[in-house]
Amino acid sequence: MCREENSYLNPFPEDSYDTPDNCRRFLSDRLLMGNRFSFYIRNFHVFMQTGVHGRNGTLDRERQISQSCKNIRIVEGCGGKIHLRGLNHLSKFEGPALLIGNHMSLLETALFHAFVRPRRDITFVIKKSLLNVPFFGDIMRSLGAIAVGRKNPKDDFKIVMSEGKKILSSGKSIILFPQSTRSEKFEPENFNTIGIKLAKSAKVPVIPFALKTDFLGNGALVRDLGPVRRDREIYFEFAEPIMGISGTGKEEHSRIVEFIQSRLKEWQKS
Repeated sequence: MCREENSYLNPFPEDSYDTPDNCRRFLSDRLLMGNRFSFYIRNFHVFMQTGVHGRNGTLDRERQISQSCKNIRIVEGCGGKIHLRGLNHLSKFEGPALLIGNHMSLLETALFHAFVRPRRDITFVIKKSLLNVPFFGDIMRSLGAIAVGRKNPKDDFKIVMSEGKKILSSGKSIILFPQSTRSEKFEPENFNTIGIKLAKSAKVPVIPFALKTDFLGNGALVRDLGPVRRDREIYFEFAEPIMGISGTGKEEHSRIVEFIQSRLKEWQKS
């Protein structure tokens, strides 16, 4: 992506990608000595543009990919190193899927569209209160996101199962983070099975993914304005699709958890 984006329809056509070693850092980022606001000012500008398009009904597939590519360029221009693996797993079959993985920071929702959206139409399961966040709410509404309250698990389950099956039957895939909130530490006990249950009920495959995005930390005072850690590299990896959920789905759930744990362990060594 440090190269010029030659095709917003599929800017990452290969199975993997690594930020080039010669990727040029923004001059202003160097002059500001790595101040976090060098990143946030650029990021907010793209975020605001995307939200306006969402509100106006002009956030189509090509524009969403384009905006997400701008976010990737911002990360790389601010010294970030991005590594993508297993992109071909996203297009191994036709039809909708559940994409299930861990949730670490705001980066994933900003970057996913650049490399997932060219391969399949997607939406997210999000916390309902996020629909009230300026611009972000407009983006999520334009995507038809499933919003849950996170206060009553039974109600949330009914909403995800009902709305999820409708979305999947329309041919759109769903990205679901089974953790209750984003966290730099992966805790399997907080990684629920709702995604597996939805995939089984809707009879769709699951594409597990693991990510490490603590390049962007969670803030102590303002959660969404955390530190920008340029020494922490960014990883996304998609696993071989699980084509059918059998029984209770316990085995498939364990496979996803083990995949995430193994990738995080490997990335921590880097």
